[in-house]
Amino acid sequence: MQRIIVCVLALLPLPLWAETLGEVWPLQTHAVPFDYESAAQPLAYRPLDRAASRWTICVSYPHLKDAYWLSVNYGMVQEAERLGVGFRLVEAGGYPNLARQIEQITECVAQGADALIVGTVSFDGLTPTVQALSEKVPVIAAVNDIADPGIAAKAAVSWYEMGATAGRFIAARHPKGSAPVRLAWFPGPEGAGWVGFVEAGFREAIAESSASIALTKYGDTGREIQVTLIEETLDSGIEIDYLVGSAPTAEVAVSILRARGLQDRISIVSDYMSHAVFRGIRRGRILAAPTDFPIMQGKLAIEMAVRAIEGRLELRHAGPKIQLVTSDMVDNTDLAETLAPASFIPVFEME
Repeated sequence: MQRIIVCVLALLPLPLWAETLGEVWPLQTHAVPFDYESAAQPLAYRPLDRAASRWTICVSYPHLKDAYWLSVNYGMVQEAERLGVGFRLVEAGGYPNLARQIEQITECVAQGADALIVGTVSFDGLTPTVQALSEKVPVIAAVNDIADPGIAAKAAVSWYEMGATAGRFIAARHPKGSAPVRLAWFPGPEGAGWVGFVEAGFREAIAESSASIALTKYGDTGREIQVTLIEETLDSGIEIDYLVGSAPTAEVAVSILRARGLQDRISIVSDYMSHAVFRGIRRGRILAAPTDFPIMQGKLAIEMAVRAIEGRLELRHAGPKIQLVTSDMVDNTDLAETLAPASFIPVFEME
């Protein structure tokens, strides 16, 4: 009988859902969990009202170098407060630091935890550790994709689709047969759990356009490294029409191009959203960026962890629907699920 009721409610308009059952999150799932190539399906997701106990959750991020992960943290704080649970946060300091992340999550769980949420620095580098820890606590993947073994659930979107969304924006501006344009492409650190996917999606999306990648620069998403990569690109003598890459790439590109007097000749596109990227789009300095609503991903990861602890985890894979943001639609973007408030500072522990 319960299943019949759920099916009937799923046909009701979202406002009636909300009125009937309380808060509902508009999400997206896939026909086959963990398989981003399977059909995407819209989902009206009702989160738990409250945790059964004040559980403690270990949380691990690859870094807190940019505002993206700050927004994920903000979402986790909101949801932990709402559900009545605590967490301890560790951050690896950057994508090259696989050994450090392994040490951090192992120690965090050993100190006493009921679940582990991991935003991984590597797609498969943590697999043996995750498998071992999953015998003690449920492990939830957040944001960055990770190999499936040992993972109880994923709160994430397809980074292939994130790259493809940015690529399709450029392809639409420069369809096949139009004047060619040359891109400098900054996908991020090689080997990170999202870079290979975002790169594959981006390259496929521009394949049938007049845009081509003139050079590719891999590197950690710290601002200092991205400054160096962009400066090297502009000093290379290769003619470039676009700088395309991560949010920190786009952020530093704005000031570098302005300082060199190139802001009217070279365009910028980001493949994910941050506070500075959003401001750049609003001011016309950055053309576009997709948002995957990192605040909501943070909330969902905490909620899934509580479900896994309490044996109530039914949906193993979900995330927000990706949305492209351009200057003509910034006022219609749901900042409440995209960007943490400017006053928010990282929270490393909630008891």
